Amino acid sequence: MLSLQGKVVVITGASSGIGAAAARRFAALGAVVIATARSKEKLARLSDGAEAPAGGMLFTLPLDVTSDRQVNETFEHIYAAYGTVDVLVNNAGFGMFQPVIEAPLNSFVDMMNVNYFGAVRCVKSVLPRMTAARSGHIVNVASVAGVVGTAKSAGYSATKHAVIGFTDALRQELHGTGVHVASVNPGPVNTPFFDMADPEGSYRRNVGRFMVTPERVAETIVNAVVRRRSQTFVPVYMGWGAAFIRLLPPSLFNRIASRFLNLK
Repeated sequence: MLSLQGKVVVITGASSGIGAAAARRFAALGAVVIATARSKEKLARLSDGAEAPAGGMLFTLPLDVTSDRQVNETFEHIYAAYGTVDVLVNNAGFGMFQPVIEAPLNSFVDMMNVNYFGAVRCVKSVLPRMTAARSGHIVNVASVAGVVGTAKSAGYSATKHAVIGFTDALRQELHGTGVHVASVNPGPVNTPFFDMADPEGSYRRNVGRFMVTPERVAETIVNAVVRRRSQTFVPVYMGWGAAFIRLLPPSLFNRIASRFLNLK
């Protein structure tokens, strides 16, 4: 297994939820973590510059992954200050769960710009140096929704389908280069994500039985790096379920989803 001691880890969307949990977990294992997010106020809740028990460090930087200029400048700053990026975790993302007929067009555009193009921008910023060094790890946090779409999640599912497709293609391109690429696909996670995605709470109530903690997803992200895993689901049975669902006729899955998930 790969040791994380002294490794430089950059995490996007790290102000809360999965990103914050992953930042703390990497630091606890001895990594030098740069946690990034748009909100300076939320980032301030992390222990900026504090030393973790294993000798790791956790720093914070503001970063809007929708800005080409800001992404480029932030990664140039990171390389100048730390010399390398050993691990990139693309976690920044948000969702808005609405029927397609009701959702404004700009919600589709905004989700794609953050969830998918944000990851692409960050990958493009680290890839030349990683391939030159023949070393590095890229972890893209996608979702079970990127494998199986459900009602009201069309815009969000589309972004995560894009992330998974991008990750799979990138992994093939980088085969043999020393750069490892992984996707982590959580099911519903108990985080502030649903405050925006589902302000009325109906979606959250219907999937509440399947929810996992952000710490569990963070541990899976770490394992994707140290064990060089290509694709993982959280919890594991979500991956089995997704594979099974893809074998079903769509009409049958529609009836099952309507009965057990009540996501109409």
